[in-house]
Order: sequence, then C-alpha cells, then structure tokens
Amino acid sequence: MILIKKGKILTMNDRVYEQGDILIKGKKILRIGENIEVPHDAEVIDATGMWVMPGIVDAHCHIGMWEDGIGFEGSDGNEATDPVTPELRAIDGINPEDNCFREARENGITTVVTGPGSANVIGGQFAALKTYGRRVDDMVIKEPLALKVAFGENPKWVYDGQKKAPSTRMATAAILRENLIKAQNYKRKLEQGEKDPDKMPDRDLKMEIMVKVLKREIPLKAHAHRADDILTALRIASEFNLDITLDHCTEGHRISDFLLEEEAKVIVGPLFSERSKVELKNMTFKAPGILSKAGVKVAMMTDHPVIPIQYLPVCAAIAVKEGMDEMDALRSITINAAEITGIDDRVGSLEQGKDADIVIFDGHPLDFRTRAVWVFIDGYAVKKPE
Repeated sequence: MILIKKGKILTMNDRVYEQGDILIKGKKILRIGENIEVPHDAEVIDATGMWVMPGIVDAHCHIGMWEDGIGFEGSDGNEATDPVTPELRAIDGINPEDNCFREARENGITTVVTGPGSANVIGGQFAALKTYGRRVDDMVIKEPLALKVAFGENPKWVYDGQKKAPSTRMATAAILRENLIKAQNYKRKLEQGEKDPDKMPDRDLKMEIMVKVLKREIPLKAHAHRADDILTALRIASEFNLDITLDHCTEGHRISDFLLEEEAKVIVGPLFSERSKVELKNMTFKAPGILSKAGVKVAMMTDHPVIPIQYLPVCAAIAVKEGMDEMDALRSITINAAEITGIDDRVGSLEQGKDADIVIFDGHPLDFRTRAVWVFIDGYAVKKPE
C-alpha cells in the first residue's frame, strides 16, 4: 500500500482537501480523507505543500499513430484510400514505444483517447489507453471507445485530389447517411439470423462496428470545426438517434445556445496552433470559457501531434487567461474529459474504487513552471522525484 499524506487534494468531484491523504491499495484508490492512519505495511509519501489531482485525460489525440520523429514509417493514422473505413482499429496502429507516451506520463497525462485522423468520412475506431505499458493490450481502458467520422475540409481535400467523392460537404453527409442505412439493414438481418440461423448474414467488419453505433454502444466521434459542420453532425445524429461527441468544435462558441439545447458533448482544440486552413479562421482561446459559462460541458484536447501532448495543462492555463474559470479548466482535462468520452467509471477524479492514477505537482497545476514530482498509473509510480 501507498499513503500520500498532507497534500492539497483536488478530487474533481467538488471536494478539495487543504491537507488530505490518499491511500492506494494495488491498482485502486482505497480511501481519501484527512489524517488517515498509516497502515503498518504502507509506503508514505509526504505531499506537504504540494498539489495532488487525478491523472490528466486527453480526450482526443493521435499519440502512437503518428510516431515522434519517424516520418512516413511511423505515420499510421489515415488510411486515405477509401472514404469509408469503420473497420480500422486504432490499437492495430499504435506503437506503445512512441517516445511521446513517456513525455505524456512524465507530465501528468495518464489517459489518452487516441485513434485515426480525419482524412475519411468514416475513419475507424478510437481507443482509450493508459500512457504506461509495453503492449497496447495491457494499456487499454476501453476499445472500441468511439467511431471517428469527419466533416468539413479534410475529407473534401483528400478525395477531391483522387477525383472521387466526397468533394463537397453534401457528399460527406450523404456517404455517412448511406452507411448508417446499410448498417440498419445489416442489423435487421442479424436480428433475423438470431431467430433463424439460416438467415444469418456473412460477417461484415464495416457494418459490425456501425451496428454498435446504431445501438448506442459507442458514440460517433465527430471531427467538426465550422459551425455549419457541427450542426450537420448533430442533425445526422438526431436522424439516427446516435450518441455523439463534437471534437474540435472550433466555432462552437458561436452557437453555444444550440449546443446547450442539444446537451452536446464538446471537446475543444487544438487551440495552441496556427490557423492553417479556412475552417479555423475563428479559432480562439476564449472558446472554452464562453462555452463553459454558457453551461456546456467542455473538455480540452491537444490533437497530438498538432500540440505536443505534454502541453495540455498549458492549453488549459491559457484558456483561464482568456476568461475560463480555473476549476472549469481543470475539469476540462480531468473529469469532463472522462465523462464525455465515457470512461469516468475508471478515471478523471479521485474517488474510492477508481484507478489510482494520481499526479503530485510541486505547484499549482496550471502554472507552466510547475513540475509533476510523482505520477502514478494504476497505483504504480511511473515517475518519482529525481
């Protein structure tokens, strides 16, 4: 057992301990409180004067898919040969030895939601992973976590160059609808096959994962920057009664009233980057604050490698500088990120029974000078004081 004592604990479930203790047993948090008696076999960590919080969660990135400093050989995030590739699984393209996993965990990012890029209308399956492990299978929290779809410029740009659809936003939406309808038909055949084995259709990997979306077992993870693309994503989700997260949501702050009305799940970012294309013209660090103040639940993300993943707390800090409430910013990279991506039963807050993913900082977590002194993933110290 490990007992962290007398740290300022930000639980992210609306409780702050000015001098609190956390008892870890195995991979889980056993107890949180004040003046916990030291078990006879416990290692004690004195966190006096330090800040203790849950491991940070990046709700959307591509870590391990575009490996650091390798180029084409390590570029496995976009299968830009077919606009419809729902059968692709992130875990088959992630290299856990990508140097950026180490940089992530050493800076307090303990969970990542990673997967394919946005070249395709339907790009493939995201997974949630811990940032420590020798093989992907041992790092997985949930897989498949979501099915990536993309609206806006990227699919148009990729497939117009290949002289095939989609080259317009209309075609992107139509291709997505067409495949959802195919999935409805496949789902119907599966149901018939359960009653009569002779009617069971042949396995179709594309449609199997689409059926999971139709059954709301996993959400669509929708790449959408511009306001009209965000609303198209919501329109299609409504038509088919789908669960959906709005990723990037660059112009979401311009339609915050609609997002609140739709109870939208919003993941904003990357914001610490250039306006590299037309649909980013209204990008601003004020967006997370505008959205959260409007009552929209917001997570922030790096889109790594667009923003190096270790700078997620810096992005949250800049959002505070531009008007976001400080605790809302911290929630956006912990509990909000976990809740929006559906992994809050395991991570995102410090609570009894949750995974012992804990970071001890030597200062305020949003001060860019602050360092992570201790980092625990599943109760194991992946970083210790030097």
